[in-house]
Amino acid sequence: MNKYVFFFLSIIIFSCNSNQNNDSAIAQPKENNSLSLTEYWSYPNEEMKYTGGIKMIPISTPKGEFKVWTKTMGNNPTMKVLLLHGGPGMTHEIYECFNSWFPQEGIEFIYYDQLGSYYSDQPSDTSLWTIERFVDEVEQVRTALNLDSENFYLFGQSWGGILAMEYALKYQNNLKGLIISNMMASIPEYNKYAHEVLGPQLPPDVLKEIMEMEKNEDYENPRYAELLMEYHYTEHVLRKPIDQWPEAVNRGLKHMNPEVYIYMQGYSEFGISGDATLKEWDRTQNISEIKVPTLVIGSSHDTMDPKHMEWMASEIPYSDFLLCPEGSHLSQYDDQKTFFNGLINFIKDVDSGDFQKM
Repeated sequence: MNKYVFFFLSIIIFSCNSNQNNDSAIAQPKENNSLSLTEYWSYPNEEMKYTGGIKMIPISTPKGEFKVWTKTMGNNPTMKVLLLHGGPGMTHEIYECFNSWFPQEGIEFIYYDQLGSYYSDQPSDTSLWTIERFVDEVEQVRTALNLDSENFYLFGQSWGGILAMEYALKYQNNLKGLIISNMMASIPEYNKYAHEVLGPQLPPDVLKEIMEMEKNEDYENPRYAELLMEYHYTEHVLRKPIDQWPEAVNRGLKHMNPEVYIYMQGYSEFGISGDATLKEWDRTQNISEIKVPTLVIGSSHDTMDPKHMEWMASEIPYSDFLLCPEGSHLSQYDDQKTFFNGLINFIKDVDSGDFQKM
């Protein structure tokens, strides 16, 4: 069996028999800018009204022109949040819970599938899967959506956090605010945390079995996916039993593009190894060059080291750190109140000019 096929099938197994079980809670953020519902859902042009906010954006690349999928939710002239999904190769679907929080606060947000992801074009060309090209893609999306320093907030989680940092380091003059969620500034440091901290938290016999399969590159072994599901994902990716994972998350996993994911991230779920192109990525020496207001979000049970992310916030001149104590890698689901209250308050503080580094 081809490794790509196995990886894809393991995700389907991983996400079967699940039910939607999101916690619903009302945030208690600061006052919004008093947009009425009519104003919030009044799209600025007829095309967006006709498509329900969906726009396929042409993207120029060294290998020709392709299109990426976006969907704008709401309309606010000063608070527009572009969501960068993880993976690489995942989809916008894991952010569908934002529907329950942002509209009632008057915050416009834009779903976006990066090139290669399910709702966008999916060229099969590994030369396109570079950080530099993805950064250029985000800039083209920004331009097409008329986002600028008066309204543009960039949210990136996991791989999207890498992309958000890289975008800010190149184009921060275009940003009003930046959110780096559940992503460290160094893959080598992430690998170290995975092996020295997360691995030893597993039962010794389970860790030994997983490491043996990784050593032998036996990723096609169904036992590999089984152990990760039972002992790793429900502790550090989303802290709910597998059969209670939200339908949107499972759908996003089913729609993931394994070609992009494996080329950049690799097969291992304990760090990044092998020939994966992100293996040596590190911005610890540059993170302080980000000057725009920034929120760094970490979680106590994350695959990423929350202490490292707190350090990141201390390095960025105008930043704050939000810890989700009950959360893991997808803290928008397993620590929703903390995650969304902190995120909404940050956006509104920046919008009102009240944001101050803690």
